[in-house]
Amino acid sequence: MPTAPRQDPLSRYRQKRDFRITPEPDEPDEPGDAGAPARAAARSPTGTKRPRRAAKAATQSLSFVIQKHWASHLHYDFRLELDGVLLSWAVPKGPSYDTKERRMAIHVEDHPLSYGGFEGTIPPKQYGAGEVIVWDNGTWTPEGDPHEGLRGGKLVFRLNGQKLAGLWQLIRTSRDASKREQWLLIKKHDGLERPHADYDVTVELPDSVIRQPLGWAEGRQAKPAKTAKSPTSATAAGTGAASTGHPDKKGRGRRAGGDAGTEPDLSRAKKARLPAELTPQLATLVSATPPGDWIAEAKFDGYRLMARVDKGKVRLITRGGNDWTSRLPSLAEAIGGLDIDNGWLDGEIVVLRDDGAPDFSLLQHAIGHPKRTRHEDIVYFLFDLPFLNGHDLRDVPLIHRRAVLRALVEGHEDGAEGERLRFSEDFAVPPEEMLAAACQMRLEGLILKRPDSGYVSARSDAWVKLKCQLRQEFVVVGFTDRSDGAKALGSLLLGYYEDGAWRYAGRVGTGWSMKLAGEMHKRLTALEVKTPHFDEATIARSHWARLSGRSGGDARWVKPKLIVEVAFAEWTPDGHVRHASFQGEREDKAPKDVGRESAKTADEVKAPKAASSVNMSKPSKPSKPSKPSKLSKPATASAKRAGRSADGSTPTAAGQLRITHPERVIDPSTGHTKIELIRYYESVIDWMQPHLGRRPVAIVRAPDGIEGPLFFQKHVEGDDLIVLRDPAALMQMTQMNAIEFHTWNAQDDKLDRADRFIIDLDPGDGVRFAAVVDAARITRALLQELGLQSWLKTSGGKGLHVVVPLARRHDHATAKAFSQAVVQHLAETFPRKFSARSGPKNRVGKIFPDYLRNGEGQTTACAFSVRARPGLGVSMPIDWDELGDVKRGDQWTLANARDRLSFQKVDPWADYWTSRQTLTAGLKRLGLR
Repeated sequence: MPTAPRQDPLSRYRQKRDFRITPEPDEPDEPGDAGAPARAAARSPTGTKRPRRAAKAATQSLSFVIQKHWASHLHYDFRLELDGVLLSWAVPKGPSYDTKERRMAIHVEDHPLSYGGFEGTIPPKQYGAGEVIVWDNGTWTPEGDPHEGLRGGKLVFRLNGQKLAGLWQLIRTSRDASKREQWLLIKKHDGLERPHADYDVTVELPDSVIRQPLGWAEGRQAKPAKTAKSPTSATAAGTGAASTGHPDKKGRGRRAGGDAGTEPDLSRAKKARLPAELTPQLATLVSATPPGDWIAEAKFDGYRLMARVDKGKVRLITRGGNDWTSRLPSLAEAIGGLDIDNGWLDGEIVVLRDDGAPDFSLLQHAIGHPKRTRHEDIVYFLFDLPFLNGHDLRDVPLIHRRAVLRALVEGHEDGAEGERLRFSEDFAVPPEEMLAAACQMRLEGLILKRPDSGYVSARSDAWVKLKCQLRQEFVVVGFTDRSDGAKALGSLLLGYYEDGAWRYAGRVGTGWSMKLAGEMHKRLTALEVKTPHFDEATIARSHWARLSGRSGGDARWVKPKLIVEVAFAEWTPDGHVRHASFQGEREDKAPKDVGRESAKTADEVKAPKAASSVNMSKPSKPSKPSKPSKLSKPATASAKRAGRSADGSTPTAAGQLRITHPERVIDPSTGHTKIELIRYYESVIDWMQPHLGRRPVAIVRAPDGIEGPLFFQKHVEGDDLIVLRDPAALMQMTQMNAIEFHTWNAQDDKLDRADRFIIDLDPGDGVRFAAVVDAARITRALLQELGLQSWLKTSGGKGLHVVVPLARRHDHATAKAFSQAVVQHLAETFPRKFSARSGPKNRVGKIFPDYLRNGEGQTTACAFSVRARPGLGVSMPIDWDELGDVKRGDQWTLANARDRLSFQKVDPWADYWTSRQTLTAGLKRLGLR
């Protein structure tokens, strides 16, 4: 008997598509048969199916693909290869590493295997019309018989993809023949799971895995593609999560942990007993950035602290050799929780302000008196590992010591010690830019370290420090009383020890509270002596000799016991500090260890070897793992961190950023939180940075969310403008509750020259957005008549921004006058559409083309900036050709803006960056010249 015809598994797929129109693949019937589209469309759903190539055995690894599909709505198509086709489910919200997240998965028609590589545009009026990218792909292995799992409604499988890994399951929840089957896609417990609040893989890794993201940054040239890696591929050298709690993002150069897929070279490690004492390595002060390739770390405003671990017993030793273990018991307990048998750790303890920056005064308050120490707020940033588990690592190059240290710390981030112990990140940013960002954020400065250097217990040129302002420790050698006669401090007289004698360094008379002034006065009075510690010549040329006879001006001398830290503007020719400010007391040094710091020039510092000469050893082919040595324990711990380095790349500038109150809701209308905002900005840095350029920035901050008070900030300190020259500075501002970023129409090297002007089409009450679209086209046409090309972006609010780039030949007054003339012409020519006057009363039913923001110092919302309004709209660059498809000025929001970029094929502003236009001809035509 002839066999009954078998149902064609791809019949539904073919029936829904017109392959004469859609670029989606039509699976050929036989190898070499192209498959005529008309024949495929005419095939009956019950037609016979010719023999297909043999299906793979169920026990083999099979292919899987997840396609991100923006059709009528954004969703993810999850496809598993089985029996020669791709079984398919539509997952509206995408996969999640959280085992508690049960993601709906609607079973749809099978797709051909060739569909697994499809990316492109499905044309309008076709089934699934919209954009498709390959979001993830790899192999899958079923747990048990997949056919039985499908029939029984529970399919368990293991994924080995570029973004997804580990055990997953599909569970059927409904089986109605009249409707599509509904399933749930769920992550299973296997050590790779992550809480959704901590890590959303669709947000953190939104782009295609077979096509590089559109390269808008740096002249808008596409970057080389980076291939994401599975969370299971993390190694001790390559892992490194940002402290926001999610895997690292786009690579930005070499990091001190080494490259992904490499291991630290510990060949120079020596077996050795743990020393009872260890003096820390110190950095040399330099006046400018030395040449060469350096590891750059933030200079913390805290206390240097060494930690000695021996068989679980922890001792905390200050730079001066004082044992502070009893003063910091909870910190010692946290260190004891690390995977260390014995070792020495080097780092700095700090207390962080709400904006995430260290604060020395807060640290003093936290340490306080030994009997009333508030040590719970103290954070220990670790930056070196001289000894570990019976091995001396001091001859191991720094880059490899830090790789082991990173793995050690990150292996315990989720424990109680994770909040107290943190790895001191380094940044792949030019040191000059990093120093500028650190100073702008009011950090103390920058530490540069040679990646090839060993660890030495001395001051060394292998570590150098650059300071944002002059600042060092001094010994208090005397004081004066308050001029009003109160028993309080008037000023401190400062000194330092040099060449076996005390040297006078001037005085400081500001920086303390009234309460502290009284306390210090009492303490210094108890230390008072009759004679100073200087010779008569020193006394004669010092300022206190000129104070004699003034009320409160007489110097009172004290024993040199108290050490203070002082910031100051400069050293005078007499060797005194000028414009000094008290920062706090120090207890981690001996008085005679305090000398005058003098900076070396950059030329006096030996340049380090190039980073390429500090090789990371490549791992050999996988083999049966041997029992790890004690030295390799940190690497083992790090490898267990699921999802911590899902794309195997370098950390962003936010890598060291500690987010305070990440759960705070900033927009009650959507429920968006602070951490979601920060992750958005972190993900669009490459797109946004060219628009920021070197422009001064005004920032809208919302500490209590957008329904609370909003603060408009244009300066950092005094009259200093804010310029966000690098991603680190941008991310620091987001931690400080910045939501909106507004930029000048000039760069900071020529603030008086306009390099663009902007017309903000702002609709009044009663104006539909279609009228704003028409207004944009009219404005563009007028500008073209005046010889100017323009570019377009949504405002993120109600309107549109028409942007005209300029060569930097005109001042702001000229640009403003020109844009005002354009607006007046529009209002005179189309009086029913436009109003040339601002104010709500003047634009009811009309559009005000706002030219006022073109004056000097005026700003406009930056491209990709979120707006502090309900819904959190985003200012999005668009092409003039897609203007007709835009329905609102806030069409793109925090929720969907980044996904739009995943599908972007062409930069709508590609020619903007090379446009050099002038207003000369247009000024003549408008009668302004």
